[in-house]
Amino acid sequence: MNKTIREEIFARLAEAFPEPTTELNYSSPFELLTAVLLSAQATDIGVNKATATLFPLANTPQQILALGEAGVKSHIKSIGLFNSKAKHLLQTAKILHEQYNDEVPDQREALESLPGVGRKTANVVLNTAFGQPTIAVDTHIFRVSNRTRIAPGKDVLEVEMRLLRRVPKRYLQDAHHLLILHGRYTCVARKPRCEACSIVALCEYREKRLG
Repeated sequence: MNKTIREEIFARLAEAFPEPTTELNYSSPFELLTAVLLSAQATDIGVNKATATLFPLANTPQQILALGEAGVKSHIKSIGLFNSKAKHLLQTAKILHEQYNDEVPDQREALESLPGVGRKTANVVLNTAFGQPTIAVDTHIFRVSNRTRIAPGKDVLEVEMRLLRRVPKRYLQDAHHLLILHGRYTCVARKPRCEACSIVALCEYREKRLG
């Protein structure tokens, strides 16, 4: 796939999703970090339902600490792995309160040092909360990148590195959400909606479903 085709692919995705952003509800970097921590093996809808009751009571590190682990669990028990997620959230809140004056750092190394925060979570926060051109490769982005051949790779890090090199510069900031939304609603896992796809003519997927 050449540069001209990749440029057209992202132009079409940008037209299909003119306001690409996360579907997690948040109003501050800490709320976003919390939501992303809760989102592993959970849907955005499920996380949003949990944070709709959690955030009005506790949406800062200090407030999360005051609420306590049992209090946090009572709001997120509908989410998978809620016991470990509550523990990590409390540990993270303690570090942010004691070392960062309740602020979420905007550096990768600092973010990845927080309990439960890996490269993908750090990338989401850096991109969405702080406007940095990072790409967090989740299952949607991994699938779309390999199917279309925009940036094929054997693992998430290889796909991420190739995307950072291959995505046209003008779309780099939004590429993360453009690819997620395309994978979530069009290039879905089991039966991709090729007949409704804006980039079907440019995609190199060998098993296109056109009828």
